[in-house]
Amino acid sequence: MAAMAAEEDEYEAVLCVKPAVHVYRVPPRASNRGYRAAEWQLDQPAWSGRLRITAKGKIAFIKLEDKTSGELFAQAPVEQFPGIAVESVTDSSRYFVIRIEDGNGRRAFIGVGFVDRGDAFDFNVALQDHFKWVRQQSELARQAENPDQGPKLDLGFKEGQTIKLNIANMKKKEGPTGNTRPRPTGLGGLSLLPPPPGGKSSVCPSGERPSLLSTPAQLPGTPITDSLLSWPQPAAAPSAPATDVWGDFAKASGSASTQTQANAGWVQF
Repeated sequence: MAAMAAEEDEYEAVLCVKPAVHVYRVPPRASNRGYRAAEWQLDQPAWSGRLRITAKGKIAFIKLEDKTSGELFAQAPVEQFPGIAVESVTDSSRYFVIRIEDGNGRRAFIGVGFVDRGDAFDFNVALQDHFKWVRQQSELARQAENPDQGPKLDLGFKEGQTIKLNIANMKKKEGPTGNTRPRPTGLGGLSLLPPPPGGKSSVCPSGERPSLLSTPAQLPGTPITDSLLSWPQPAAAPSAPATDVWGDFAKASGSASTQTQANAGWVQF
């Protein structure tokens, strides 16, 4: 009773609707080679109308209906696809053979053909998607009933298994003896960071201390800059020897008298 009530509560979903489809009489198949649409008298269809695919639960229904009134002409229940309920022909992609039922146990095989090749593709894909969903639901239900039977993911280490981590830019800098080079220490035992590449270290050589600059005392009345800055004093000019100022004139007069004596032999006009 519960199963019947569940089936009655299931809603009917429409999967595909195609407005133009033709129905053909299918001759008995003489061998297992498959059906051929060329043997159906394609220019004389037995019926034309609309095709609609619906689904109720896990079963799909192919319904052939009148275009105007929607009256049902025939329907084919499909429980598995691909299967015996729907078969493709061997010589075309627009024609199929479906097995229709009248509800009283009577069955018959008829040919169905689409005017457009795209309509035939949609018909095929609608059935494939529905039964793919059916398989997924069955798998989920099976896993819910037996959760311990599913594959388990084991992330633990096996016995003797090791891993190696390769972290980039984490190389250890070692000296020639294999020991890590110590950081330079500054005044007061404080460790200093190494200088940047291309720079000069500000650390003084060991055993030497930086000389402290003595600040000159500021005298009253002097500017602040004079007291803080020690300006270089110009060197004193050398003192000239003490000479007689009138000596040059005496020499000049002496040289003039000498010149006069030298010119005495000339005749003056």
